[in-house]
Amino acid sequence: MIALWSFWSKPALESGHSAWQSPLHHLLSWALSVETAKKHFSETSLVTDSEGARLLIDGIGLSFTSVSLDLDRIKGRDPRWWALGKLAAYGIQHSPFMHIDSDVFLWSMPGEKMLLAPVIVQNPEVFTVGESWYHPEKFDALKSAGGWVPEEIDWFRSLGPRQKAECCGIMGGSNLDFISYYASSAIRLADGADNRKIWPKIGIDNILVEQYFLSACFEYHRSSPEKRFGELDIAYVFPTADDAFRPEKAREAGYTHLIGGAKKNPALMKKLESRVERDYPLLYDRCVRHARRM
Repeated sequence: MIALWSFWSKPALESGHSAWQSPLHHLLSWALSVETAKKHFSETSLVTDSEGARLLIDGIGLSFTSVSLDLDRIKGRDPRWWALGKLAAYGIQHSPFMHIDSDVFLWSMPGEKMLLAPVIVQNPEVFTVGESWYHPEKFDALKSAGGWVPEEIDWFRSLGPRQKAECCGIMGGSNLDFISYYASSAIRLADGADNRKIWPKIGIDNILVEQYFLSACFEYHRSSPEKRFGELDIAYVFPTADDAFRPEKAREAGYTHLIGGAKKNPALMKKLESRVERDYPLLYDRCVRHARRM
């Protein structure tokens, strides 16, 4: 299995790395994510664009078994759709892979069951419509405005108000036909000609397209008698979202995800600095020097 990262530089550079306490911490996170995973995977791959390669490879000195500049082809797309880079990377893989977000650190090798699974993700996110940060009702507005909504979403929503999404801190698997289908459909859902001008009016929603649609697509095709993609199964690092936020469960799994506000937590960012400086001093120095020029 290949350890895979993606970096569409346009969203990060246009926002000034604003999700992080500073651009330096973003670069340090990249260094730690890649270097920790290298201990467990013999093959590593980066899908990025030309500017991203200049930053991550020429700039801070990361190395990968293979590098693709395939994201140059989405250069003109709306950078608010930051998930497009991930979806494009998912869809072009030809070998089983595990896509790792750059704020995820793998301290332990994932178990064999996970590495062999058709689909792998971080954890399920079960929610009740109207009581969550997921808003599938946006698909009604999309259709009302003449947009395209795949049949998997209509079927999934018909199951009732108790719904599910998949947290994609990691995402991948061995069923490449299914993953490619999901990724291309998600890209069309976000950025297809029918929908591109509608989303800004109803609110661009990356997690709805990447994470909710993944659940809808998976459950629809797993339940379908046609079995277009064969027998589907999904493996989780954490069986519940609550487990993903329990420190003892994270330690047991050997898995850290700096989600949301954690990226600006001063204590956590200090730990990130100390860890990279201690374990990867050359990369740390390059990150510091490059951040000063940003």
